[in-house]
Amino acid sequence: MLAHAQTSIPYVGCSGDGQTGPYAAAKGSPKPVNLPLAMADQLAWYEYNGDAGHFGTLGPRGWNCFATIGSNGWTLYVAPEPLDSAKLLEHKNWKGFTGPAIQLSGSDGGTSGRFEVAQVVARVFPAHRDYARGIIKEGFGPASDYPFGPFPSDHLTYKGKELVEFTTPAHRKGLGTMSWLLPSEKPITGFALLSIGPNVDTELLHLSFRLPPSLSSLGATLIQQAEVDGSK
Repeated sequence: MLAHAQTSIPYVGCSGDGQTGPYAAAKGSPKPVNLPLAMADQLAWYEYNGDAGHFGTLGPRGWNCFATIGSNGWTLYVAPEPLDSAKLLEHKNWKGFTGPAIQLSGSDGGTSGRFEVAQVVARVFPAHRDYARGIIKEGFGPASDYPFGPFPSDHLTYKGKELVEFTTPAHRKGLGTMSWLLPSEKPITGFALLSIGPNVDTELLHLSFRLPPSLSSLGATLIQQAEVDGSK
């Protein structure tokens, strides 16, 4: 990998809403990055920083962001279209993203987020399927909600037993559409990262994004940065 001189990109604080009510966007300093200047000029750092912790993602410069916090975990949305609680929490006249968007979600396996974690584990983490089987035994939904085995059309690249990168092809359902990104004429790319420790609950970090063709070269950098942050 080529070394690049350190530069910085704009910090964009994300407002949001959730179980504790609405919250304002935080202020922050530009984020240092080691990227080619031409690439850095196209990016910004979008972040929620508040009582529920802090999480963020790279995204195309000039987009909008919004965060949601719930008992199951958190989600950060970044998209060129307007984002607010009416759309992302109440879903008024909105079914999901059909165009460019980024969704980064953290699901807590020790809360109601365990259902989302178990669904992804059943699909792509065969070494941890006992976790999914344990959730099924709780009886809060049918076993059919947790199909074992990958989506037939997904392209998977395993980076370890707890990390898989994926592409969900256009017009198909897959890991990429286990989000508010709907199938469309463009594929969805991202990763799923499972965090397991002896003294912590199982957690899932799930990134799904669809970029415009003119910005497709940014995709690998989005994944790399999110994987590094998620492994800390």
